[in-house]
Amino acid sequence: MFYYYEKDQKILASERNDLPYAQGKPIPGAPIYYLVEGDPVLGRGSFKVNHPGQLKAPHGLEVRDASRLPEFPLDATLSAALEAGQLTAVNTGRVGWECVLSAAPSAGKKRLNILAIGDVGSTLLTGLKLLGGDVLSSIGICDVSDQVTARWEFEMGQINLPWDYNAFPDVEVVPVEKLFDCDVFVFVASRGIPPVGSKVKDVRMAQFETNAAIVKQYAKMARAANFQGRGCAVSDPVDPLAKTAYLESNKDENGNWDGRGLRPEQVQGFGLGVMNARAAYYAKRDEKLSSFLTEGRSFGPHGKGLWIANSIDCYDEAISRELTQKTVTANLWMRELGFKPYVAPALSSGALSILLTLRGEWHCGSVFLDGVFMGVKNRYTPAGVETELLPRIPDQLFGHIQEAAEELKRVL
Repeated sequence: MFYYYEKDQKILASERNDLPYAQGKPIPGAPIYYLVEGDPVLGRGSFKVNHPGQLKAPHGLEVRDASRLPEFPLDATLSAALEAGQLTAVNTGRVGWECVLSAAPSAGKKRLNILAIGDVGSTLLTGLKLLGGDVLSSIGICDVSDQVTARWEFEMGQINLPWDYNAFPDVEVVPVEKLFDCDVFVFVASRGIPPVGSKVKDVRMAQFETNAAIVKQYAKMARAANFQGRGCAVSDPVDPLAKTAYLESNKDENGNWDGRGLRPEQVQGFGLGVMNARAAYYAKRDEKLSSFLTEGRSFGPHGKGLWIANSIDCYDEAISRELTQKTVTANLWMRELGFKPYVAPALSSGALSILLTLRGEWHCGSVFLDGVFMGVKNRYTPAGVETELLPRIPDQLFGHIQEAAEELKRVL
């Protein structure tokens, strides 16, 4: 049996009949927030429900696999909300969970700010400028070098269609103290990238310690600004840095967790897009791998632990392993050519994926699952972040996804 409550003019639902809220009466067609229990740090914050079993098992990797979720019959009201895409699960273990009730996304075009305009940042900026006119009102840029931002503001200001001078979002320089005066914050700052020709095998993880220190600084700034927008981690290693931003923003001045920073669903890592695109590159050039183009999926981090499934309908372990290996080492091949592999990541993982996110469309990105930021197919909806639900993930493939999560837990 389910009980309904009202708080802040929103309808809550629970199996418990002893919650300290006024009795509520569901309104047909109105959103419902289902209250679940969870760890205050490692549990999910809130998300769109697309299977009843996610209300019983809301935090683990099984939320992506209908065959692994428990049965949980809903009443007619909750079933109707689920079917209409208006059922949101909310973790009441988190401090300040109530803010989710008023955190509906704002309508209209968004202001986006980018930190660091180097190779990746400038390429990402160019992609957003040319392709983001439908969802971006303007783009702010910030960098440690005033010369760099002056150059890119000047360059971007001269990109226009003839006689349609408002087709692309304007670009302007923003000071660091106004970085979080935006709807979307994109972190592209990086330090200590191994040079081309170095013997470093895991180029991404080699940057973790130095880049994490930068992330911590800006996570504290986001907290101080009470930032309510979306934080996008693009720098390597994407997935641990996304978790670093989430964790550090929720610590007080003494380094103690208080849960008063970013909600996990506000943060997303953008690194899986290029891995998915690299898999497609190889699948287009080898008939044996071509099933990926219509049936394949990518799972896990941007680097070690990534797994490319050749097909979710006819999964083949050997083919998937070969495609995974090609995908994971593609960046090293580019380095052997003598170039830094940044163009495809800046566009496939960065600009294209961020714009898909803002349009509410399916994309590849890392969302908070099982206590880590895990790369999956997902989208943002008015009811919260939604992860793709598959009918059944084969045991071998699910095992690789679990291994990826464990690898990420070992990192952070």
